[in-house]
Amino acid sequence: MSRDEVKRLQDIVRKLQSDEGCPWDKVQTHESIKAGCIEEACEVLAGINILAETGKAENLKEELGDLLLQVIFHANLAEKEGLFDLQDVARAVNEKMIRRHPHVFHEPIVDKDGQPVTDWTEIKRMEKAGREWEEEYLPAALEEGRALIEQAAKRKGLSV
Repeated sequence: MSRDEVKRLQDIVRKLQSDEGCPWDKVQTHESIKAGCIEEACEVLAGINILAETGKAENLKEELGDLLLQVIFHANLAEKEGLFDLQDVARAVNEKMIRRHPHVFHEPIVDKDGQPVTDWTEIKRMEKAGREWEEEYLPAALEEGRALIEQAAKRKGLSV
């Protein structure tokens, strides 16, 4: 996908969220679109399964696009709130991938004792130092995700 298409999608989302945009899109919040994010992630899983079983990639391409839309939608909301923008999101993940793959991109980082650290888990632990409290939110988020999946299944007439 070219950067022009990502920019085009971002412009489309901005227009939808604008005062002149879609009545539904312009009133959405991070909270109100949580369910859509979970549902699209599950649809990506279905697309992967379709690809594995049939060799057909069209559904996966479509569902990855819908998940990308979720990312851009959230990033544009955050930009309007003065928090961060899509470039900040991309920069953060780019930097994380480089840091967590020192064997590919640079010399290993060193721990407080000067020892090289190349293990992904250890690098992540070092990055999160001082932010360990964030992990406390994960159990509730997983439970919320489970409930949102059940709601999506009901909307689609499925049982889980």
